Amino acid sequence: MRCRATAFSSTTRHPACAVWKYTQMLLKWWLRRWPRDRRHRTLPLVVPVPTRIEQTFSALRSAQKMAFMPFITAGDPDMAGTGALIRELASRGVDLIEIGFPYSDPIADGPVIQSSYTRALNKKLTVQAIFNEIATLDTAHLPPLIAMVSYAIVFRLGIETFLKQAKAAGFAGFIIPDLPGDEAEEMYALVTQAGLDLIQLVAPTTPPERVRQIVKHSSGFVYCIAVAGTTGVRDSVAEPLIEQLKWLKQETSLPLAVGFGLSQPEQLGPLRGIADGAIVGSAIVRHLEALSQPGVRMADVLQKTGEYAGRMVAAAHG
Repeated sequence: MRCRATAFSSTTRHPACAVWKYTQMLLKWWLRRWPRDRRHRTLPLVVPVPTRIEQTFSALRSAQKMAFMPFITAGDPDMAGTGALIRELASRGVDLIEIGFPYSDPIADGPVIQSSYTRALNKKLTVQAIFNEIATLDTAHLPPLIAMVSYAIVFRLGIETFLKQAKAAGFAGFIIPDLPGDEAEEMYALVTQAGLDLIQLVAPTTPPERVRQIVKHSSGFVYCIAVAGTTGVRDSVAEPLIEQLKWLKQETSLPLAVGFGLSQPEQLGPLRGIADGAIVGSAIVRHLEALSQPGVRMADVLQKTGEYAGRMVAAAHG
């Protein structure tokens, strides 16, 4: 670069010339010190690894199938029985399994599930006992396990401790029905950083703006409550639910799974092409009630529960 400054005499160096010369010196030094093969190297592209729940729904979508997800209560009749039930349901082809952590003050649970929680708690069930039993299972070759757990349980153990232990045991995601709205963003960040999913609930009465906030801090899928009220068996699918599902499809790309009130294979027909999954709780848990009667064997209950789950899987997969 030749200095074209005219405001200085021929014996005065223009400041810009000095800067340019210094810059050239730095460039030559960098080229000598920096290996040629690294000068144009780009940083590797980091591609997020899909979670097990995401992979499950993606595969089902490609096959044009709905997911079937049974709900069971941990510790009913005991944790060994819970482990056996998980294996039975997996053998029948269910796609995911939701496991309820018994709590003395259940949220939106009907009488059937409340009773199962009471039976489990009366036997002094602990969170650690749940983790210990799940850890004995070959969860890598089972459907993704999702913990339905009260925020009070998570908070009491400590959020990061709970997530660490749950992941180590083999859980793939969490449904926290009483998660405070102002805690959702932080919880979502912690859960997803651990490579797991935070599934949140949307009710028919949830205002649209609130729904948008919920799905913003959700992953895996959105749990769509079929009817306002508590869980329990009902005979049909309400038309307002269909309309809400259609609206939700425009608001989020997350899969939509419907729960609360589903119990019969025939109820899944109207959901096909709109919902991505169906969740059944009370109808599954009711099978376990029979164990309180004299002479009823666990093996028989497992078989009947498995046969029922198999019919629901067939209806969901079409």
